[in-house]
Amino acid sequence: MAAGRRAPRTGLLELRGPGGQWLRVLLTLAEDVLGVSPADGPGPAAGPGEAPAAQLNGGEPGSAVPEALANIRRTVRVVKQDVGGLGISIKGGRENKMPILISKIFKGLAADQTEALYVGDAILSVNGTDLSEATHDEAVQALKKTGKEVVLEVKYMKEISPYFKNSSAGATVSWDPSPTALQKRSSPLLPPRELREGRTVPLKMCYVSRKCLPADPEHRYLEVCSADGRVALFLRAKDEATAQSWLSAIQANAGALLPRVKEELRAQLAGAGTVAGRDIKHVGWLTEQLPSAGTRNLLAVLTEKELLLYGSLPQSRDALGKPAHNYPLIATRLVHSGPAKGSALYEAELSFALRTGTRLGVQTHLFSLESPRDLALWTRLLVDGTHGAAELVQEVSTACTWKGQDCTLSIHIDKGFTISTTEPGLSKTILLQQPFEKLQMSSDDGTKMLYLDFGGPEGEIQLDLHSCPKTIVFIIHSFLSAKVTRLGLLA
Repeated sequence: MAAGRRAPRTGLLELRGPGGQWLRVLLTLAEDVLGVSPADGPGPAAGPGEAPAAQLNGGEPGSAVPEALANIRRTVRVVKQDVGGLGISIKGGRENKMPILISKIFKGLAADQTEALYVGDAILSVNGTDLSEATHDEAVQALKKTGKEVVLEVKYMKEISPYFKNSSAGATVSWDPSPTALQKRSSPLLPPRELREGRTVPLKMCYVSRKCLPADPEHRYLEVCSADGRVALFLRAKDEATAQSWLSAIQANAGALLPRVKEELRAQLAGAGTVAGRDIKHVGWLTEQLPSAGTRNLLAVLTEKELLLYGSLPQSRDALGKPAHNYPLIATRLVHSGPAKGSALYEAELSFALRTGTRLGVQTHLFSLESPRDLALWTRLLVDGTHGAAELVQEVSTACTWKGQDCTLSIHIDKGFTISTTEPGLSKTILLQQPFEKLQMSSDDGTKMLYLDFGGPEGEIQLDLHSCPKTIVFIIHSFLSAKVTRLGLLA
């Protein structure tokens, strides 16, 4: 064995296989891969409430899906309740190369009361709106916009429901899957042939979690997914301590590879000729809590100026340049860090919330993590990142109208506020200039107006920014917070 290399860790666990049965496997944890191979003898039978048949309510005991419904289009009418909405969670979407699928049905709520919807149902349309090519966000918006009565066209996806009910990772699934097609697409459930031959999951930026579906009353479940989402393992340990031990070991080995990932991403940025301010500060997985529609796993890349979110690890310059979401840190605010006490579904989660000011309004996102250490790390990085971005950017400018005159509002972290105008052929004329220290009040109407009061004879300054002022409002807050931090005070 090469000097400095640790001996691989091995152990017996159970793997959720096709059809929902538990298979006894040998795990081998090396420095950069997790291997799975068959172990001698069958694993123990599934415990209470773990029947492999597709069921209602996200895997809780319920009525099995009738065989005749497989791959048959159905129309189901759902009447929303005053509390709980449709009562379903969804996953998938065009960006994941998956249909929109029902991943959980909450017991006692509207969808459950129909007794006609099942975990694994693909939602083809909602109130006549086609969702067959919808992204996850588009599907969420379509479901949120529905009225009291909702008509869903669905089709039960028999081949993937056993995995989909029990994993939060994405899989590549077509609208008309077959066993052959699923094997060609590296089904996360590991076909028997692949299990006999053994399989490995690269640890570089792999996703590993114990927050699994269905509910894990004995705390024995463990989920591992490759960074590209193509290989996933849903595992069960003999007890909670063993599951936690494997989680910690896999996280440690994956964490040791993180510097290599950062260097690869930095090389991609440099090769693309990216300007300064895009150095990679941190990379990690976040689980976004979607309003009334479950969760999704996102790979977060934190640079000096931005928070970039991806569905999987970008493998090329082109993929790195096309994140699913891009949030400027200077216009982003951490508004919550800790248990999400305001959410009945996620009150036990370690989570943080971000608000970003955009020209369309404020976007709010709630993310959860696996451990208090992860939460503390992301909280510190985001707060420090916002202050660092403010110091890097130094100044922002935007067009506005003041007293009926077209102007430019410039905000500088040190020089403060400047309102100026430039006539064709003439130099810039400064109409007003005030330091941050003179700012007594700022507010906005959420539509286009920004109000500033410096306590001067001009009174309240009313600026028409021609679009939602929230971006500028958040930037003002970031500059102020960074200035307070300079003084060694808590912002």
